[in-house]
Formats: sequence, structure tokens, C-alpha cells
Amino acid sequence: MNAATPRSKPSTGSPLDSSLAADRAAALALTPVSRETEVRLDRFIDLLRTWQAKTNLVSPSTLPTLWSRHVSDSLQLLALAPTSKIWVDFGSGGGFPGMVLACALADTPGALVHLIERNGKKAGFLREALRVTGAAAIIHLADIEDSVDRLEGPVDCVTARAVAPLHQLIGLAEPLIKRGAKALFLKGQDIEAELTEATKYWSIEPQLHSSRTGGHGWIVELDRIERHTPLSHADGSPL
Repeated sequence: MNAATPRSKPSTGSPLDSSLAADRAAALALTPVSRETEVRLDRFIDLLRTWQAKTNLVSPSTLPTLWSRHVSDSLQLLALAPTSKIWVDFGSGGGFPGMVLACALADTPGALVHLIERNGKKAGFLREALRVTGAAAIIHLADIEDSVDRLEGPVDCVTARAVAPLHQLIGLAEPLIKRGAKALFLKGQDIEAELTEATKYWSIEPQLHSSRTGGHGWIVELDRIERHTPLSHADGSPL
């Protein structure tokens, strides 16, 4: 992925557009991408802002910082799995991190992101996002459990953001991790409590990475997991 000096998009003059342009420049300085990826991401964000008026894709309070709060937050995962080509994103929703990763990997031969989303309206947004960006992805309109069971072939990395508590995510990702996938889960400031809860059901040796985008975010990296007991639900919770 060739880094390029981030270019500011022309602003239409509104306070939101001016704020977003500054945020875009700061985000791309933190997580540089190729010019081709910039173009895809610009199209994606423009589409998201249009759809946001009728479908709640992100928290309205984060609109002025879409690039740093959402785009850059997603892009940072690539540095933690630089050789990964096949990704699975649980609960893709507004496209973070899965759609952003797909935009960044569009020029990588053999790369593909599986976007799993059960909400029909959000899946419709993702379909339109694929059309306007040409990103490397497939949309699965289904529950996470059903999609994981049907996925065939190798998976390099599985990720999720604001989808479920950590112990449940581990349970959902268990079949993929057992097949050799790395898990990268974006989490917030309650990470210690989530880890404590997860260790009630799972034997894990997580690597924690502080988010490069600031705030209190963390990335939980997992390569191996083991259940403490087989008598539990698929999400890791006890029967």
C-alpha cells in the first residue's frame, strides 16, 4: 500500500464541511493510504453522509470527526495484520471497519472482505457503497452465526467493532480462530471489565494495542482460544 500525502477535499463552506476537511487531513496523516484508496474512501464517506439522513449509520455526534473516529480507527487494523488478505467483519453496519478495509485492499490481488450484517437497510447501504467504491467485499445478509458456519476457504483475520461483549465475540469467532484466523476486536475504555468477564469462559492470551486514534480505545488481538467448559452457548455464555 503506497502512502501518499493526504490532500484536503474542497469545502463547500459549511462549518461541518470545514471541520470534516480538517479531520480528514489529520486522519490520513495518521494512517496514510494510496491516492486510489483516498478516492474510494471519499466516495464512501460522501455516500454515508447522504444515507445518514434517513438511516442511522453512525452516532450523529461523530459526524464532524468521521475520518478520525471511524475511518482512521478502522485503517489502523491493517498494520496489525499486514499480510492478511481474507477478512471477516462481524456486524458491518455503517461499514466500520469492514468497508474501510475493503476500500484499502481493493488493489491487493486476492484480497476480500466478508461483510456480515443482519439489518436489511444497513446491508442495502453496504451494497451501494460497494457499487460506488469498487471495494473488494462480499455482503452476507444474515446472522453472524449462520454466516460463519457457511464460510468456506481460508480466513486470515476476523474483526468487529461495537457489536457485542468480548466473551460473545470470541464465541462467534471460535470456528474461524480454530481454522487459523487472527482476531482483532476494536473495544472501548471498559476493556478490563470485558477481559475479566471473557476469562470466565475462555482461556486466552490477548495482546492489547492502544488505539492510534486517541481516546480510550483498544484493539484486542487473539490468536488462540480455548473454552473452559464445553457446556456453554455458541457465544461463550454458560448454559
